[in-house]
Amino acid sequence: MSVEQPYRPLDCRHYDALELACLRGDRLHVELRDGQVLEGQAAGLQTEVDKAEYLRLHTDNGEQRIRLDQLQAITAQDPQVFAGRMVFD
Repeated sequence: MSVEQPYRPLDCRHYDALELACLRGDRLHVELRDGQVLEGQAAGLQTEVDKAEYLRLHTDNGEQRIRLDQLQAITAQDPQVFAGRMVFD
């Protein structure tokens, strides 16, 4: 995914929920701002030199890196992580 716009960090509560999902290796349904939908196992968060942060997601098509400010919403397949669908402002 090529994104030309400057990175906008996530709110801490959203970042914390993603971090917990990655630690547990939870399965996520991920909706992106461009309308794309992905499903896979949360594998980790990664920060690049330019301070942009990414979610690493293991999908059936291999690992995907998703820039966090491109997230529209996520739904954990395990409701113990967070309740329902989390929408990113």
